[in-house]
Amino acid sequence: MELSDLKVFLTIAEEGNISGAAKRLDYVQSNVTARIRKLEAELGVLLFHRHPKGVTLTEKGIVFSEYAHTIVNLSAEAVKTVQETSYPSGPLAIGVVDTVTCHNFMSSLAEYQNRYPDVSLSIWTGNSSDLFTKVLNHQLDGAFITGDLKSPHLVAENIQNEELKLITGQLSDEYPDLAKTRWAVSPKGCPFRGALEEWLRNEGIPLVNMIEISSLETIVSSVQTGLAATLLPASVLTGECADLGIYPIPEKYRYTQTSLIHRKDRFKSKAFTAFSDMIRDSMA
Repeated sequence: MELSDLKVFLTIAEEGNISGAAKRLDYVQSNVTARIRKLEAELGVLLFHRHPKGVTLTEKGIVFSEYAHTIVNLSAEAVKTVQETSYPSGPLAIGVVDTVTCHNFMSSLAEYQNRYPDVSLSIWTGNSSDLFTKVLNHQLDGAFITGDLKSPHLVAENIQNEELKLITGQLSDEYPDLAKTRWAVSPKGCPFRGALEEWLRNEGIPLVNMIEISSLETIVSSVQTGLAATLLPASVLTGECADLGIYPIPEKYRYTQTSLIHRKDRFKSKAFTAFSDMIRDSMA
């Protein structure tokens, strides 16, 4: 069993098909197929169910993928450990949910890059659940997420508590009629959507009159034009947003938190340590 075979296996599992894995790895498709068959023969089990649309992991494949991730990640960690310099340098990949970029996050990034010019910084945006998975899979060094996602393999540092508000396109003396409101929501996995779903469910109102939008900027625009209402942290309500209708919501659903998450690895790069220390100090 070679390390490269494990990387091929994991890429197929992530892509869900042989052709996608071959393209991503820049391999000939027949080579990828042969290597995964060789690995299955060596293990004496099937790792994938084959079907017309691609492949899915078998039960044995799911178990094996956990070990494969560990082995591949440990090999990468070993390289990073021996190549580590005495000062913050090298690549640093950080994930960020949209709402975090509405704070002074970008200015903090500029300060960090000025202070540590030898760090090659990359920023990935996405929803909290996607970023959470990427940190677990070693695709990101750390990520800012909202909500209460937890894993025994991760450390979460609470950066900021957030207060959610009901936001409409126009301020009124009367509280909005929830049953007649059209909602702009993020895709499933967003804690703000989760809070809204739970609130409406307890009010006996199904969340069916909604528009699903993946961009925070587009959600805010839809509210500004009167197309829909939404739930968002009060911290994003600056500038033009300050003229919108802003209403409190029940305390049970009102609060969420922004956390910086990272893995419980033995190795933590100086680049990430310096980054987390700077963020912690800026929020103190």
